[in-house]
Amino acid sequence: MTELVVVREYAKLTTCPVLQPTLDRASVSKSAFEYLCRLAGQFRADGAQLLEIEGSQWLRLDNFVGILETPCGTTIEILPKHVEAGASPEAARALMTRMIQAALDLPTRQVGPADLALFNAPLSEWVRRQFLTALEHLLKRGMKFDYLRIEDEQRHLRGQLDVIRQLRQPPHRAHYFHTRHDVFSLDSPENRLIRSALLRVAQSTQDPLNWRVSHELLQVLAEVPPSRDLISDFKAWRGGRLMAHYGHILPWCQLVLGQQMPLAVQGTWHGMSLLFPMEKLFERFVEATLLRQLPNTASLKRQSREAHLCNHDGRGFFQLRPDLVLEYAGQRVVLDAKWKRLTASRDHRYGISQSDFYQLFAYGHKYIDAGQQLKELVLIYPGTAAFNAPLLPFSFGGGMTLWVVPFELGDRTGDERLILPTEMTMAQAVKFDPLP
Repeated sequence: MTELVVVREYAKLTTCPVLQPTLDRASVSKSAFEYLCRLAGQFRADGAQLLEIEGSQWLRLDNFVGILETPCGTTIEILPKHVEAGASPEAARALMTRMIQAALDLPTRQVGPADLALFNAPLSEWVRRQFLTALEHLLKRGMKFDYLRIEDEQRHLRGQLDVIRQLRQPPHRAHYFHTRHDVFSLDSPENRLIRSALLRVAQSTQDPLNWRVSHELLQVLAEVPPSRDLISDFKAWRGGRLMAHYGHILPWCQLVLGQQMPLAVQGTWHGMSLLFPMEKLFERFVEATLLRQLPNTASLKRQSREAHLCNHDGRGFFQLRPDLVLEYAGQRVVLDAKWKRLTASRDHRYGISQSDFYQLFAYGHKYIDAGQQLKELVLIYPGTAAFNAPLLPFSFGGGMTLWVVPFELGDRTGDERLILPTEMTMAQAVKFDPLP
């Protein structure tokens, strides 16, 4: 019996009974609690902070979102913190799937908004549904057959006789023929990986529709053997014109089989485990949106590494890597995305961290040419009810201005956008394409 626990970032989990579970506090079984503690130790050894343990009965999650399936059958879904504690999780789940698609550049074949509204399953089931949809589309296009060389010892002659091996045949086996022949087969690295992913989906899904479709497709692919070496088969995955129609299903195979995850749980347990650092997910989401909306005359570069904070002994020290650098008409604008909820209170500095201003100040001096008359920096935060319009500009002096602007997350793909003040030079010089 599986159990679904839905929480959000920085939520607390406990083994004690919780009378009224919320997105910030929930109860899990003791076995799931112990598994999370062991998992936190593995992440800590790799330099990542998954959660903090508070005593023997409480733990607090960090800024990761996604899905975790434990061996005892508990599924923990971690949603973005922008959703209110008493709100329905469907909106946060839809936002998270759109962010993951943008971050990993995943193809999707959704029917439309109605399809999204009807699908309220956890993230793991959404990934399985996308894989099955891509596989159904591939079967309609036709799977790739290949000639497979078979070398065998048979009582009858089939194909080409292997003369050298036949001459070495002992007398008591002279009536057997060593032959070589080709078989037109579906046994290829790509099809083996698809069959393995399909088996994983059929064995782990809890959604009735996913269960039915996966078992139907297993009958269609009955003659395809599963992969015996996932890593080698993924390396052997072919591209090119003849395999172009396989391109849509590759990333979904990688997600289902655990080969394309920012932080994947590896080991003997093979549940669906997708964990994404929310800061990086938001950064890639902003980048994907801007790339879709900026005109062709502008260029956007991510994680530029061309500048250092200082030089020492002829070498750069402390590399500076802004999230995004926008270039247009010989001008540069540095943008940095922060996944943090701002407030409308000026008395508390809107909730902005002083270190963020120091960071942008250094970016501006190192990435924007001193001869540029107007030096504009942009801090991007998720838009909320309390933060739905750009703040008044912050002046660093010397013509350098910092803008703090909201990013509307939207309800569906195409609704998200960056809200810029009209008096900002970037908003005047770079005309965004109208939203669809």
